[in-house]
Amino acid sequence: MRVVIAGFAFDLNRDEVEKLMGGVEPEPAVGDLVTIGRYVYPVKQVGEVISGQDRRDFSAREVTRALDRLGFPVQTTQ
Repeated sequence: MRVVIAGFAFDLNRDEVEKLMGGVEPEPAVGDLVTIGRYVYPVKQVGEVISGQDRRDFSAREVTRALDRLGFPVQTTQ
């Protein structure tokens, strides 16, 4: 599935995201969170890992939208 983060398009699927996040230790829970496997990650951390971009270059909303489209449960704080 094509998702856009910080203006760049990425072709990702659920399995690829799970593979990319495998072995990545979750940072402390801050802001919007996403469950991948049995771990809960801040969405900005996931966005940085899956896109290879600095997390200052995109919003949590962009990543939340992409992860939601891929079927990951996202908990938003507002």
